[in-house]
Amino acid sequence: MRRRLHRSATLVAAATAGALLLGACGAGGRDDDGGDGDGGGGDGGGASAPGVTEDSIKIGAHFPLTGVAAPGYSEIPTGAKAYFDYVNAQGGIYGRQIEYVVRDDGYNPTNTSSVTNELVLEEEIFAMVGGLGTPTHSAVVDFLNDEGVPDFFVSSGSLQWGDDPSAYPYTFGWQTDYEIEGKIIGQYVAENMPDAKVGLFLQDDDFGDDAEKGVRQFLDDQVVAAERYTSGNTDVGPQIAKLQASGADMVLSFNTPSYTALSQLVALKLGYEPQWFYTNVGSDADLVGSLLSRFSEGAVEGGSSSLDGVLTTEYIPGVDQPDDPWVQLWQKVWDEHGEKGELTNYRVYGMSHAYAFVQALQAAGEDLTRDGIVEAMEEIGADLEGPQLAPFRYSGDSHLGISGMRIVEIKDGAGEDLTPVLVTDIGDAEITEDDSGQDGDAPPESGVPEAP
Repeated sequence: MRRRLHRSATLVAAATAGALLLGACGAGGRDDDGGDGDGGGGDGGGASAPGVTEDSIKIGAHFPLTGVAAPGYSEIPTGAKAYFDYVNAQGGIYGRQIEYVVRDDGYNPTNTSSVTNELVLEEEIFAMVGGLGTPTHSAVVDFLNDEGVPDFFVSSGSLQWGDDPSAYPYTFGWQTDYEIEGKIIGQYVAENMPDAKVGLFLQDDDFGDDAEKGVRQFLDDQVVAAERYTSGNTDVGPQIAKLQASGADMVLSFNTPSYTALSQLVALKLGYEPQWFYTNVGSDADLVGSLLSRFSEGAVEGGSSSLDGVLTTEYIPGVDQPDDPWVQLWQKVWDEHGEKGELTNYRVYGMSHAYAFVQALQAAGEDLTRDGIVEAMEEIGADLEGPQLAPFRYSGDSHLGISGMRIVEIKDGAGEDLTPVLVTDIGDAEITEDDSGQDGDAPPESGVPEAP
């Protein structure tokens, strides 16, 4: 049995404050002559762009380092920093060292606006890399594009990061988006469980909306109930009770890890035992196990086996695959440059998007500009190597990230493959088995991608 793959970092965690949108004039765009928009720094040489000197590149990120969303997700930037430090130790990018500045937004959109202003206007970062969360990053995406700041690899599967590059020309997604995840799950259930009565348990934002759109392409006639929860409201008893009352014998859940634990606890109390299918966002067994134990005050034993029998999806290898060459690289990176604690799937996630950003810097060339890195990603991004199981979709027409994933069943805390890697795109694009060989990719011996 293949060892368990990474469950992605949550992209939509609890947020109680309303989103504060910056940039009332809407998204900016690149000039027709190829120069950057406001603050773009695209007219001069490599040291003229904001955040770029002869020997350094300053980039930034917002993450919940404290607060309700911090468990697990605060580890993502520690993984990214470890990989950037690893690259710096080998000479950096064209002789420049990567300076990675992370600010804590507590997963509060108002705070995200404040720290992003600080990063852009005071720290003068070259790019935002990996900013986490749908409601939080939605609060700053207009501002970043108005300022011409490359906004790479948002830690969220929302479609808004890449389905319309004309709206947000500087923004790129990274992970598999929620709509195609919903499509792949929906097709699998329709083909393998055609008699299932399907209930949907959805986060009440783009996460749930995009996923439901994908699921209903294949399962609309099988869906007997759809229940939504609001992040920050931990009482999901009414929603789970309604799913039970509907007769749903399979529940497709698009939620964060805390709500995986909460839904499991309520179902135990109600004696409700459907087949659960949790999105990769909410199925990190170690984290969910610890949350189950904590929320139940020890009444429910946690551990990595807490989700045995659950179905889920995967798109990058994680720490439960110690023989995978990418995991071996990440372990080496963490051993040499990591902070306290062990390598986790969240740190693997951070290292994985850091690896992709290093490739973007290399492709942009020594004469680094903001427009240059965007144009480079549109030109070569679909061919980037890396740990992702399926290719990226980057082009001038799409800034969406990884194009697919596989479905697994969790057994004894590990994932057993139920499908090969499946790829598709948003809308009515066909779902097919990936034949690119991307899932067999391995890192270079140095651990640093070679410049194109």
